[in-house]
Amino acid sequence: MPELPEVETAKNGISPYLKGFFIEKIIVRQPKLRWEVSPELAQISHQKVTALSRRAKYLIIHTETGFIIGHLGMSGSVRIVTDKDPIEKHDHLDIVMNNGKIMRYNDPRRFGAWLWTDNLDEFHLFANLGPEPLSDEFNANYLFQKSRKKSTALKSFLMDNSVVVGVGNIYANEVLFYCELHPEKPAGKITKTQAILLTDTIKVELTRAIQQGGTTLKDFLQPDGKPGYFAQELQIYGKKGARCPKCGHKIESLVIGQRNSYICPNCQKK
Repeated sequence: MPELPEVETAKNGISPYLKGFFIEKIIVRQPKLRWEVSPELAQISHQKVTALSRRAKYLIIHTETGFIIGHLGMSGSVRIVTDKDPIEKHDHLDIVMNNGKIMRYNDPRRFGAWLWTDNLDEFHLFANLGPEPLSDEFNANYLFQKSRKKSTALKSFLMDNSVVVGVGNIYANEVLFYCELHPEKPAGKITKTQAILLTDTIKVELTRAIQQGGTTLKDFLQPDGKPGYFAQELQIYGKKGARCPKCGHKIESLVIGQRNSYICPNCQKK
């Protein structure tokens, strides 16, 4: 599914076509997504887009009267088109701008969401979210203290949005490999030195992924239709049976928290 770098890439890709322009209308073809599309969206007309931002894996379109909040779900994507582009299967929502551009949302599995709020500070889905991983608030001291007395598997701990947002399955696998930490290691057993290494590596890996437009595995495309190129940089994710790029041992897989995990049993010992 699209993770933080993919959502950041989507935000950066659509921003030049939305920010500063006016929404003429929003066309909702399929309201039944993960949650029902907010009925307020179909009522929007001649609303200026003042900014775009991201919180965790949520895309936020700021308007003069409130906020459109999008989530790409498992297979969703946004692209910039015009009214001459044919409507494709699974094109569920259009944000029609006054500059001749349309932000079109496609979602084959319909696990995404498009919601409205007039108060971002009180938006219910943001209430229990942890800090952004690229912020100063997310640091080694924070992670170390948060992990104390936690018996949770380290990989599950890093993917817990109440701990830190946006470290999804792909990047959690990669980070733990670079840090030579076993994903099943109890989070409470990490040392302060390991907490420093983890926070630094998370920031580096997510930044690199954003710079390369995210990771394309099955569904993700950038808003211009191009794939993300970070998949070429993946060291371990999805590579069961391949040789570890560090030591040559065969990469193995296991399931943690109902998600596939990949490890080098030689480099990543418990």
